[in-house]
Amino acid sequence: MAEVHGSKIKLFALSSSKKLGQEIADYIGIPLSDCESSRFADGEVNINIPETVRGYNVFIIQSTSFPVNENYMELLIFIDALKRASARSINVIMPYYGYSRQDRKAKSRQPISAKLVADLLEAAGADRVVACDLHAAQIQGFYDIPIDNFEANPVLVHYFKKQKIEDIVIVSPDHGGTTRARKFAINFDAPIAIMDKRRPKANVAEVLNIIGEVEGKNCILVDDIVDTAGTISAAANALANAGAKDIYVACTHLIASGEAVQRIMESPIKMVVATNTIELPEDRMCPKFLQLSIAKILGQGILNIMDGKPISTLFTYNAKEFDN
Repeated sequence: MAEVHGSKIKLFALSSSKKLGQEIADYIGIPLSDCESSRFADGEVNINIPETVRGYNVFIIQSTSFPVNENYMELLIFIDALKRASARSINVIMPYYGYSRQDRKAKSRQPISAKLVADLLEAAGADRVVACDLHAAQIQGFYDIPIDNFEANPVLVHYFKKQKIEDIVIVSPDHGGTTRARKFAINFDAPIAIMDKRRPKANVAEVLNIIGEVEGKNCILVDDIVDTAGTISAAANALANAGAKDIYVACTHLIASGEAVQRIMESPIKMVVATNTIELPEDRMCPKFLQLSIAKILGQGILNIMDGKPISTLFTYNAKEFDN
């Protein structure tokens, strides 16, 4: 029986987050529990839990990245299995929240898919959801159960602090990311710049202007998601044309869909530094990619949740605490 600070707890990692789940389990100091996930001939998900969960506080780790719908269905069915097996509480650790970019109606007759996902998770039986750097903070308002929006900022800040880069400017790739860039910049006492862009269509970005001084500076583009890399590639090219020196990207979620690898390799970007909220397959890896583990923040978050302690302290970078 696994106990953490006197509470019965079980930790499961589903198909998309096996490696991260093991890292979290190692940090907490408990073994990952067994779960069996298979497919019937027609593709239906089949779940079996070979050990009791009755009376346990259960944490499920599953990023809902590619294949998004497959991972969601596996998660929902697993939650249902736990509920029917009398788990005391069901806590979903979803490092990457699929459909988070569909948080509002941008056009008539469009869905709000992020809200639909919230309804599905609650209906399945989730008692709490933990996500990392939600694309839109208002998604928290879609839930009637507790939802915690963890920040990867300390992990990324720690890496760049160790690089001792001089003459830094923190760059937001669009107006919407200004708050994120400013929060990052505070740790370096650095100025920010903002890319003025437009999207003629989905996954296509055109930079119109750069607000701020970047000439002769080392730039760190800060974003939450890098998907097809269209936005950051266009931003990096604009920065290089404006006289920037080294250009880095710091992001939480590295999806790397479509032509992302090719675009990044052909761009002036020196390195894309991301976290491991998404486990990239080999065919989407790139020499310019570096993934840092977010297991410590998520693992400590689980411990704080179990102990009834605040989690907000985990999102402020502190060099001494981070190195411990």
